[in-house]
Amino acid sequence: MRTAYLATFFLLAAPAGAQTVIATDAGFPEGPVIVDNVLHWAEYGSNRIRTWDGETVATLADLPGCGPSAVAPLGDDLAVTCYDDGTVARIGRDGAEVARYDTDVDGKALIGPNDFTPAADGGLWMTTSGPWESAPIVGAVYHLALDGALTQAADDLHYANGIARLRERLYVNESEAGRVISFAVEGTTLSDRRLFARITDLDPEAGAYPDGLKAGPDGNLWIASFATGTLVIVDPAGGHVRTVVVDAPTAPNLTFSADGTTAYVAVVDETTEPPYAGRIISVPIN
Repeated sequence: MRTAYLATFFLLAAPAGAQTVIATDAGFPEGPVIVDNVLHWAEYGSNRIRTWDGETVATLADLPGCGPSAVAPLGDDLAVTCYDDGTVARIGRDGAEVARYDTDVDGKALIGPNDFTPAADGGLWMTTSGPWESAPIVGAVYHLALDGALTQAADDLHYANGIARLRERLYVNESEAGRVISFAVEGTTLSDRRLFARITDLDPEAGAYPDGLKAGPDGNLWIASFATGTLVIVDPAGGHVRTVVVDAPTAPNLTFSADGTTAYVAVVDETTEPPYAGRIISVPIN
């Protein structure tokens, strides 16, 4: 998340077919996830969490001042990254707030909580990006336990953003560096930090600003580009599989349907003026 810049499998670059608009009037939609067969997403520009059950779009929670950028299940509740106020909000499945977390176990403040991916122990891995400015390299990765304890697992990341776990490794987008790095995962510990891919090496047309990141049902990593309305698909060895073009100037994030046939993509159409009007669209992937 960042506002400064504001069917068969495809060949290397092709427009996505049969794109369907699920929700309009979405203020900078981000961090979509399927929970209990319902699509949830955060709206940074509108300070709310919304849902779609296959028929109806509804507002689950209003979070004034939060600047939500991702939502994910945490036990019986939902965790929400509040980028603007430096907290993680914990809300019930009914949208009622349960708790707020603003420091890690060492008392360190959270700067720019951004995105989640599930951890093997039932908790979550979370990125914090730091401020919007490109100069400070203060991004980090945290483990969020079921009891709300936040433990830093990696630091010195250049605007840590999208995050995904695939096989035995954790992948993190460094948006300001235009690259994806990976770590070996053992429990709640990260090690063996490596460069996985540079986006412009994979596809020069995709732009050098990777935003969201998801492990796809096809066994590949799907990288959402905030520089362009594209999804760059990369195999576990770092090879470019293809690029999917969506109908929008920018595509911050995505998730997949439970049956693995559809990508739900958060897109932003108005990149200059808040609340940064966008949509949620569905795109068939096979």
